[in-house]
Amino acid sequence: MFRQLRMFVATGTVLISAAVAAAPLAAEEKFPSRPIELIVPFGPGGGADQLARLTGKLLEPILGQGVPVVNVPGGTGATGMAKLIAAPADGYSAAIYIADTHSLLAGDAPRWSVDDITTLAVMIQQPSFLFVAKDSPYKTWDDFTKAAKAEPGKLKVATVGFGSVDDFTLKHLESKGGVKVVQVPFSKPSERYVSILGGHADALYEQGGDVAQFLKSGEMRPILMFGDKRMAEFPDVPASGELGFTVSLPQFRAIVVRSGTAPAAVKVMSDALAKIAATDEFKAFLKESLADPNSFMPAEKSSGFLKKQLEDMKKAIAGS
Repeated sequence: MFRQLRMFVATGTVLISAAVAAAPLAAEEKFPSRPIELIVPFGPGGGADQLARLTGKLLEPILGQGVPVVNVPGGTGATGMAKLIAAPADGYSAAIYIADTHSLLAGDAPRWSVDDITTLAVMIQQPSFLFVAKDSPYKTWDDFTKAAKAEPGKLKVATVGFGSVDDFTLKHLESKGGVKVVQVPFSKPSERYVSILGGHADALYEQGGDVAQFLKSGEMRPILMFGDKRMAEFPDVPASGELGFTVSLPQFRAIVVRSGTAPAAVKVMSDALAKIAATDEFKAFLKESLADPNSFMPAEKSSGFLKKQLEDMKKAIAGS
């Protein structure tokens, strides 16, 4: 009898232990069950930050959880990506991932690879420009070109950082057109934007939507658009393609998580982002950002898109 009692107790203990061990797994079956941290690898106020804050606001009612935004600037996005890669692959840490950060993978000894991240969606795609202040002596791209060639290395261009798309493009202008400038990196978007207004730089490499307030006020204006054809919003501004500059790497902003995140969690997030992209508020955001209205790309297409972008970036380096 005592032997049977011991067996019963032992069996019960095993069952209880198994139930306790399974409890966390059961609790994690519903994703998300707690807030999701959204990392912005740049400072507040920039395009990546704007996307993160709008996305977080629209995600919260869909997911039923908070989506706090955390700015981790530095290293053209490398510092923020290091934070993401160090986090568990559980879907509770995500990051805004932009073309400038992606371009670091085309350089020497990158700190992560495309295989280390899973793309939930590409949210925005838009062209870049060179802007000057309203009172700049360079009224047109021809004026800027002539000045750069007359005194190589004198003109300064504000960028997001070395090894970025900005960097590749400026090197291409130098190698193919003889337009040699000095690159001045600014990790804080706000400082980068006002650099040309305060005379700290002669031109700014940026996307139109990010400096929309300065364009509307007339404080700055574009002199060159990077793309194959001119934009209707700026009919007098030449496109780089028509001038013979073949590099026109578009800016994109995606949302990524660590590779190894459960497919179910990836689907939940990607489906939620698709719902956001279909809202009138997000469509208005794309229009204000001078972005492609068909920017959105779901998870299943985003991976191939990022790999193609990286190939194009490597070609741009080789050809610059």
